[in-house]
Amino acid sequence: QVTLVESGGGLVQTGGSLRLSCVGSGRYYSVMGWFRQAPGKEREFVASINWSAGTQYADSVKGRFTSSRDNTKNTVYLQMNSLKPEDTAVYFCAADTSGIGSAWSYWGKGTLVTVSS
Repeated sequence: QVTLVESGGGLVQTGGSLRLSCVGSGRYYSVMGWFRQAPGKEREFVASINWSAGTQYADSVKGRFTSSRDNTKNTVYLQMNSLKPEDTAVYFCAADTSGIGSAWSYWGKGTLVTVSS
């Protein structure tokens, strides 16, 4: 059974930073992703990272967010800098089972990030 547990969310002022963590158990997945869902909006892609630390980002977070991973700890991170109120959302970690980021099969329960203006 695969479990993903996010942590690191919280309340921060505009311009501040947070680092989210996602610890996985069950097995190793080569592609991991971060998604977010703001109140009243659909869940959207934020970032992904593959086995060799190659990353992709949504345009809205490029230059501000950085994803990384520590395979020895089965953990992925999302460093979020220069946060804006529009970054307020529940952030979810996901594991891809396709190997290319096209099948997000496992999800964590999410961690809330609130950015105050």
